[in-house]
Amino acid sequence: MKKLYSVVALLAITLLSSCELVGDIFQAGAYTGIFIVVIIVALVLWLLSKFRGRS
Repeated sequence: MKKLYSVVALLAITLLSSCELVGDIFQAGAYTGIFIVVIIVALVLWLLSKFRGRS
């Protein structure tokens, strides 16, 4: 299962350019951008807690 998470993370990092992502988020509007950023941060924190819990 850890290999699957690694592959997904690697694909996300390589396929999404940070500058492009930020530009697209803020083109959609400030409130939409804030909402998406909060969702992404929550997802990252959840994934980190899952990894730490298994160690």
